[in-house]
Amino acid sequence: MTVPQHPGLRLISRFVLLAVWLSLLAACAHDAGLARPVAGPVVDPMEASMAGEFALQGGQLPEAARHYLDAARAAGDPVLAERATRIALLADADSLARQAWDTWHALAPQPTPDQHMLAASLALRAGRSADARRQLGALYADGNWQMALAALAGAVGKQPKLVVRLLGDAIDGGVLPNDLGAWLGYGGLAERLDQQPLVDRIVAQVVTRFPDDPRVALLRAQLLRQSGKLDEARKVLAALDEPARLVPNLRWALAGEYDALGDPAKAAEVLARGEQDESSYAQRALLLDKAGDTAGLGALYAELKRGATNPNPLRRLLLGQIAELLKHYDEALSWYASVPGERLQSQVRLRRANVLHAKGDKEAAYAALHAIEADAALDDDARRNGYQLEADLRHKDKDVPGEREAFARALAAFPDNLDLLYARAIMWERQDEIAKAEADFRRILVIEPDNVATLNALGYTLADRTTRYREALELIDRARVADPGNAAITDSYGWVLFKLGRRTEALDYLRRAYALQKDPDIASHLAQVLWVLGDKDEARRYFDEARKLDPENRSLLRALQETGA
Repeated sequence: MTVPQHPGLRLISRFVLLAVWLSLLAACAHDAGLARPVAGPVVDPMEASMAGEFALQGGQLPEAARHYLDAARAAGDPVLAERATRIALLADADSLARQAWDTWHALAPQPTPDQHMLAASLALRAGRSADARRQLGALYADGNWQMALAALAGAVGKQPKLVVRLLGDAIDGGVLPNDLGAWLGYGGLAERLDQQPLVDRIVAQVVTRFPDDPRVALLRAQLLRQSGKLDEARKVLAALDEPARLVPNLRWALAGEYDALGDPAKAAEVLARGEQDESSYAQRALLLDKAGDTAGLGALYAELKRGATNPNPLRRLLLGQIAELLKHYDEALSWYASVPGERLQSQVRLRRANVLHAKGDKEAAYAALHAIEADAALDDDARRNGYQLEADLRHKDKDVPGEREAFARALAAFPDNLDLLYARAIMWERQDEIAKAEADFRRILVIEPDNVATLNALGYTLADRTTRYREALELIDRARVADPGNAAITDSYGWVLFKLGRRTEALDYLRRAYALQKDPDIASHLAQVLWVLGDKDEARRYFDEARKLDPENRSLLRALQETGA
């Protein structure tokens, strides 16, 4: 696999510092009596870490884990041992992960929640139920139910029956806190495993524990949505309309659930009830734009202009953003110029650059972004956003070298930034550089193993652009556990089922995904599966839907080519 390009000076300086750090650690370990092994070759911690870093960047995960484990043992460093454990688990190298965990535990014998979680993962994947129960019990005892849930979810692909049994034990054993979020998380995992009796037990517990909490109805609606029963979910939500008028938090949650059901217009209507503030106005604008409701957005713009006689910075910034959405570019620039104070000026500068580009003054737009990127007085978020916006605009201009160069400069300035790595991975995939896309996605998962968007994106990429379908399924399964009602993840799951030859199952999930979100990728996948199953009339209908949404969509163009539709 090709190693992505990295700024040489930054890489050298990182490893010079790492060499000094590891040397000091090794010296301290020697002084403390942690002697090196007498036999075997002497490992240079710096060289082993460098080898691990390069292997990781190249997507060679087992090799990376071995090198980091060698470095951890040589330096006596528990941080490197933990890193080796996580990488080995990500690579499905369970034996190596166990060695790394044993080393980590020896170097840091006082158990931490992270140690318990990874030990539980290893025990679950190996089918060692007693060991898994002990490690999960330690997590529950300390209130770390999220970590316990993550360990259970990570073993679904290897030990589904054991996961179901231990999930039931947690539900019936009284170890979960009186926290609706905990019950929702475990209910989602039970739903993912198609354990309806267990889901019913969870719902019964929730009703008993939270009898007067309107969030229980939201839970029921969410579970119905996740199982594809969208009409039933809407009926449950409709019953919440009246209390939602009175309780702001419930109104926001209700709007969020309508948006998840693919009805942003209804979500905006719910948020419009009751007292308004800048947050609700901004969210309504986003929902109306998402719904394509230009008239509604124009009405909101007129309403906010009437209240903009005072110099409220947030209101004026929002008015500029809505003017942008309505393509009133000169008005947008005027609103941005009128935003008082220093606090929002970095956002104003970014928005102004975007408007200049939209007006066709690209040279001025890029000059403004370069000034933001180079302005040391701005905070890191503002400068990083400058790089990201430049890359986005270069993509709009079909400037491939410019887009790549913008990301290279961004990651030189902000190494290992997750948002930038994710955005660059999407760029690599779009440009058919699949190995480089995978390397960036893998890098994110080493830093944040439960990053749902990345799990789904990498799984979908492997399903769509390679033949590594089983690996893709495991990644997408992990994402589904965390967010089972997500339309994009449901689409990815249906697509990998299709690639695995499970066409009828795939069709069910793709229909569910399209019901949740009218999206050209989902419509194209649904059409292709229908075409292969022989239902060409319905397939053409979904191809037409995809064309209406985005005639240049890449999934649509590939599906048309592959089917000859």
